[in-house]
Amino acid sequence: MRKKRLMLTCAAMEHFADRLMAAIEAKGNPVCVGLDPRAEWLPRTILEAAGRSDGGGSGASAGIRNPAAAILAFNRAIIDAVAPIVPAVKVQNAFYEEHGAEGVRAYAETIAYARDKGLIVIADVKRGDIGTTAEAYARAHIAPAGGGAAVRGDSGGFGADAVTVNPYLGRDSILPFVETAAKRGGGVFCLVKTSNPSSADIQDIETGGGPVFLRVADLLADMGRPYRGRRGFSLLGAVVGATFPKQARMLRERLPEAIFLVPGYGSQGATASDATACFLPGGRGAVVNSSRGILFAFKREPYASRFGELRFAEAAAAAAKDMAGELRHAIGF
Repeated sequence: MRKKRLMLTCAAMEHFADRLMAAIEAKGNPVCVGLDPRAEWLPRTILEAAGRSDGGGSGASAGIRNPAAAILAFNRAIIDAVAPIVPAVKVQNAFYEEHGAEGVRAYAETIAYARDKGLIVIADVKRGDIGTTAEAYARAHIAPAGGGAAVRGDSGGFGADAVTVNPYLGRDSILPFVETAAKRGGGVFCLVKTSNPSSADIQDIETGGGPVFLRVADLLADMGRPYRGRRGFSLLGAVVGATFPKQARMLRERLPEAIFLVPGYGSQGATASDATACFLPGGRGAVVNSSRGILFAFKREPYASRFGELRFAEAAAAAAKDMAGELRHAIGF
């Protein structure tokens, strides 16, 4: 009865997967911009506006009086530039938490600003716990349905559309997020085959029924099936790296109803051609993330020469457009 009630609740609001697919179609591409700001890499104009200190501090905050303010100003400029181009952004909370309470505030305000601009926002938090702890994490990061205060970040939580989760604790560590997402019209992306080279240390271990990543895929297929939207996709998606196209093709066959969140493009070495393994026919069912390749495009060619540091947001927009074109060509979108 509990699952039936959740399915009815999910059906009564706009489904996350339907919203994401509609946004991809409206923008004409599946690009997701990763908002992973590194304070020490920000443009000088942004840092100077936030104020330089006379020294002190350590790591990314060294020499910056207010790194959280600098990050938020940078993010707003990037969001303004890419919102007309891409359907989604992914906010990696580690780059905000490292700056303490003000960094967490910048994280919340970044999410609210991106949603105000009409973007789908994925909170990259990679949570993995059970019971009431997992429920609390889910309530903290997934926006309640209906917008309003939650969209502005005033609900007590952070108000994203979806979260990333780690399945290491098993079904019990995924279900609380899925149930909360179903109630709130949100989504969940579970780590399955990640883009880092050492993912093989655990994810490729043979279990007798296939490698671990395929066992996780089978678990997600079973768990996600009751939570499908009108377009046939579940609110429970999978994180699948473009750096492993062979494994991605295997997973695409196992998870036809899951939307793939695809890291590894660009700076990690994967190409648009590699990313095609994550899509269904017709270029459906995936969103491809690029973080520093877009955020800090002003630091690399050809964008450094064309735009320079002062026009960093224009450089990001140009990089996003180029990525969108490459993916459209590769997947036949």
